[in-house]
Amino acid sequence: MAEIEQPRFQDRFTDFQILLFVAAVRFVIHLLANNKYGFHQDALAFLANGQQLAWGYVAYPPLTPFIGRIGLELFGPSLVGIKAFAAGAQCIAMVFTGLMAKEFGGGRMAQVIASVAAGIGIMSLGMSTLFQYITFDYLWWVLIFYCLIRLLKTENPGWWIGVGIFIGLGMMTKYTMAFLLPPLVLVVLLVPQLRRDLTSVWLWIGVGASILIVLPNFIWQVQHNFITLDFLNYISARDRDMGRADGFFTQQLYVNLNPVTLPVAIAGVYFYFSEQGKKFRPLIYLFFGVLLLFAVAQGRFYYAAPLYPMLLAAGAVVGIDWLNTKNSIAQKRITRTSIGLLVVGAIIGGFIFVPVAPVQSAAWTIANDIHDNYYDQIGWEELVEITAEIYTKESESTENLAIMTSHYGSVSAFHIYGSGYDLPTAISPVNGFWLRGYGSTSPDGVLTIGYQLDQMETHFSDCKLVGRAENKYGIEKPNPEIYLCQGNKASWDSIWEELQRFS
Repeated sequence: MAEIEQPRFQDRFTDFQILLFVAAVRFVIHLLANNKYGFHQDALAFLANGQQLAWGYVAYPPLTPFIGRIGLELFGPSLVGIKAFAAGAQCIAMVFTGLMAKEFGGGRMAQVIASVAAGIGIMSLGMSTLFQYITFDYLWWVLIFYCLIRLLKTENPGWWIGVGIFIGLGMMTKYTMAFLLPPLVLVVLLVPQLRRDLTSVWLWIGVGASILIVLPNFIWQVQHNFITLDFLNYISARDRDMGRADGFFTQQLYVNLNPVTLPVAIAGVYFYFSEQGKKFRPLIYLFFGVLLLFAVAQGRFYYAAPLYPMLLAAGAVVGIDWLNTKNSIAQKRITRTSIGLLVVGAIIGGFIFVPVAPVQSAAWTIANDIHDNYYDQIGWEELVEITAEIYTKESESTENLAIMTSHYGSVSAFHIYGSGYDLPTAISPVNGFWLRGYGSTSPDGVLTIGYQLDQMETHFSDCKLVGRAENKYGIEKPNPEIYLCQGNKASWDSIWEELQRFS
């Protein structure tokens, strides 16, 4: 009886299962590493806003706080649990980058290379460790481009529904999604293969779906006099003054990408202008159109990070096609070199952004000097603990004692951790916390955090130093002094108006 031949290992799994496995490996790595340090100040703000769900917030749309609320309900303030949403979003984007390569005609190797190349992007690795809106914004852009790829390949206008839904979700995550709309409209009007969809009901269903998703936030903005526009204008001017928009184009090459994947992205540009990629050429028009708009608006470099997976997917296909023209010896040599470079790129990216180094170690300091995100994850719960000790003492002599902070990160820390120390809800005249006011009754005194003494003496007749915000690592935050201020010189309504600020 003839022996039944067993399938080879690589034949036991589909391409999609392989992509899922690659993404799952990365996801597990993040689960193991994301329990270090603490929450980033931005993550704390999203979580704190998630405690008071609304259709809009001063600083951003409502979807990320909503996801944060789900995380809090499921896991509480768990670093690993909350950050799992961020890591999961980036791993899903990896899978769809591989699927893009498949749509371009790439085989398994091209799909895996595309997926890994996207996964080791410096920004992608960073977004997997920080619970921020840029993480989910990235995913929606990737899904939009995947839908457009399917639309261009199949000529099935039904894919416009997916485009519309993900644009809507993107607008409910981060308003930079609006930068996609002008280039997309122009491409639809100017490219014949898309212009014919203007007569399709599916395109307009997609438009309608996008509008319906965004409508609640638009109504919120109307009700609040479009306060977000004031916030965004302030942030844009601040970033320009601080030089945060400098180096926009150079940082595309080594932060939005990984230095080792730059050749793959360049090959991707070639693909779209080649005969092989002619059908998908509208995508490269969108790429350069959005990139140009971000640059003209002096946006931050990372706004453009979600544009690169579609280049990496196309570049991986070009690279494998080129590899297949070589003899077997050259193929093995090039493959080993490519795998080695990807591993090196992953190690570089991990060193920079994956939180494994001990705080204040040489590696931690180097990484923090590059991106400063580690600094913003230290000391928040200790701040709450120190303040709780002071509050317990001072509240004995001050009946209605409030806690007021000057920064959205610190006030958010009190919202997340304060209940564990029996503290009242902290107040802050910053961003959306200002809209919530100073409480139902005027405070008799306030413990102020993050303010300078002369700032508080403008509004209160009696301010004294009662403590300092410190942490076991000796990392000092700006204005660490904690003051007890009493004897307000004007009404609290007036003080609240004067203290209002964006950050």
